[in-house]
Amino acid sequence: MRVPRRLLIAATTALLSAAAVGLSACGSGADAATGDSGGAVLKLQDPGNAGPLAYAKREGILEKRLAAVNAKVAWGGSYASFTATADAVHAGSVNVLAGAISPVLGYLANSKDIRVFAVTDPVTDAAAPQTDGLVVAADSPIKSVADLVGKRVAVNKGGRGEYLLLLALQQANIPVDQVERVYLGLDQAASAFATGKVDAWWAIVNAYPQVVAKGARVLVHGRDLPDQDLSIVAARLELLQQHPEAVKVYLDVLRELTQQAKQEPEKFQNVFLQQGPTAITGDRLKLEIEKTRYAQVPRLVTDADGAAVTSVSDLFSRYGVVKDKVAPADVFLVLS
Repeated sequence: MRVPRRLLIAATTALLSAAAVGLSACGSGADAATGDSGGAVLKLQDPGNAGPLAYAKREGILEKRLAAVNAKVAWGGSYASFTATADAVHAGSVNVLAGAISPVLGYLANSKDIRVFAVTDPVTDAAAPQTDGLVVAADSPIKSVADLVGKRVAVNKGGRGEYLLLLALQQANIPVDQVERVYLGLDQAASAFATGKVDAWWAIVNAYPQVVAKGARVLVHGRDLPDQDLSIVAARLELLQQHPEAVKVYLDVLRELTQQAKQEPEKFQNVFLQQGPTAITGDRLKLEIEKTRYAQVPRLVTDADGAAVTSVSDLFSRYGVVKDKVAPADVFLVLS
């Protein structure tokens, strides 16, 4: 029997549509954690030229350890901040990332596809180098947090910089709406600060030692405040649910190398290049060695860590950074 042409076209269209749906599902977040062999693929951002993960990449440590649980590692691009890395998570090129509770809350306000599985307790030793600060120009008339009224302060939106500024203003009893928060990424904030387009900047991560080295004056550090914003390691939810054994291997390696770095911090600087734009020397090298020496070792989250989430969430909710408070259960995944 001859099949009418219109039926053949309809059947062909249906088959092509089904194939497209199948291909789309294969590329979705649900399968992004699994490779061709059925094992996990940990997709990590490039670790740069220093630190435990840079050392692990050079020595092939993660590749060897993950093979024991039928898992692999894929090293990706370099990102300046948690927010930039989060974009890579959306694109499917990263499924494990580091940061702090504060930017995670902002991320989870729009996407529910990651969970925090490890945290790092704050460094409390007074001898340890500072890692962030509210800075002003050396000749600025601003002498205290109270002097920020009517001023413009650069912060990373919904991130650690904004969290610490709000905390500082609250502690100084300064109404938050009397200080203008200017939302800028790290590179943009550095430029705005250098050209006087903002009056102050809460500098974090590598931006802090760089701006201080150029002569910026520090008004207050995060350690001067009741800071509850723990450093974290997060992963896509399907990776944690489908391959917890691979995530635990990753954390084990990170813990072991962090402990080793504390004992031998020099080995973990300039891991790939001793010269060039990513290499550090002089006072900056000495600073990074000391930071590494005092670094805390990451650990799996526990239910007790929920208090930190509640504290950060309450502050962000109070000042409209996030619309609703975020429950610890929506942030953490406790791996047994």
